[in-house]
Amino acid sequence: MASNVSLRQHQSVSLSYGLAALNQGDRLVPWAFERRELRSDDIAVKIQFCGVCHSDLHAIRGSGSFPLVPGHEFVGEVTAIGAEVTKFCVGDAVAVGNIVDSCGKCPPCLNHEESYCREFPTTTYGGVDRIDSSITRGGYSNDYVVKTDFAYHLPAGLDPASVAPLMCAGITTWSPLRHWNIGTGKTIGIVGIGGLGHIAIKFAHALGAYVVVFTTSEQKLADALALGADEAILSTDADKMAAQKYRFDFILDTVSARHSLDPYLLALTLDGTFCCLGIPDRMDFTPVLLTMGRRRLTSSGSGGTVETQEMLDFCSKHNISADVEVIAAVDINAGFKRLEQGEVRYRLVIDMATLEAPAENAA
Repeated sequence: MASNVSLRQHQSVSLSYGLAALNQGDRLVPWAFERRELRSDDIAVKIQFCGVCHSDLHAIRGSGSFPLVPGHEFVGEVTAIGAEVTKFCVGDAVAVGNIVDSCGKCPPCLNHEESYCREFPTTTYGGVDRIDSSITRGGYSNDYVVKTDFAYHLPAGLDPASVAPLMCAGITTWSPLRHWNIGTGKTIGIVGIGGLGHIAIKFAHALGAYVVVFTTSEQKLADALALGADEAILSTDADKMAAQKYRFDFILDTVSARHSLDPYLLALTLDGTFCCLGIPDRMDFTPVLLTMGRRRLTSSGSGGTVETQEMLDFCSKHNISADVEVIAAVDINAGFKRLEQGEVRYRLVIDMATLEAPAENAA
């Protein structure tokens, strides 16, 4: 192990390669680049599987820094460790999520809620490294270098490919369910059965809540029950939606497309909470409905390091992971198209062993 550490620490950079959008809106293509140096509290990871998140597609079409290598939910094997690392050993199986650093000194960070860092957390890709100001490149790549505080041991007994989406879709749904104390005796609704929604169903069921799923897809009603829901309701059925009034303690909305929130606000009981995770460009609702039952409209971000570890422990105990379809690296652009058209059940994961180095060094 010592020889691996010494070799890596004396390299100023590491040549890496991945799938990148070279310019805004581009298709992903193979691209070579340089990873930052391994620091004393870092590990180097050979990436084995990386989940495909809808936010990856948004980032490619956004106005961030390009070239952009997406990917912020991945699992892999430790290949080197920094001099001060005791949490991991070379050969350990690890998981990494959507943030890789934070200021470490603001109140949220000190409370291990690093996703709410007041200086904004360093994101896994498209972020700015807090030490050398380099741009972070994501997990659609052969390797990654990450601070150990933001890496986690792979949960025992779970398939690695199905664990990868837990690091974004999983923690993003776990966090609000835990914050609002969802469990036995609570009736909750989950809107949408996609990458986030299908994991939320599993979590809420395992936490002991009575789970009702809302979907616009009649074909997904049976899926919802198979995932652990107690009921599944077609949200386009006005009569059935009207019958839900004053029923729910908590509703978790995972849909990113614009839609009316009014039927769901009306479904909340006194002091009920509607938590919007999808965050559409515009939220359509009638504000007065919030006063009719002292209802709350809120949202939630990702989770911090302690909460992420709690989620992984819970998943290991209850045998929970994502339902995934593993694809080859060359199929990523077609995968994005399927994701956009709602044809994925329920998370695409790239087998990074299929990633080929670019023919020429484009770093």
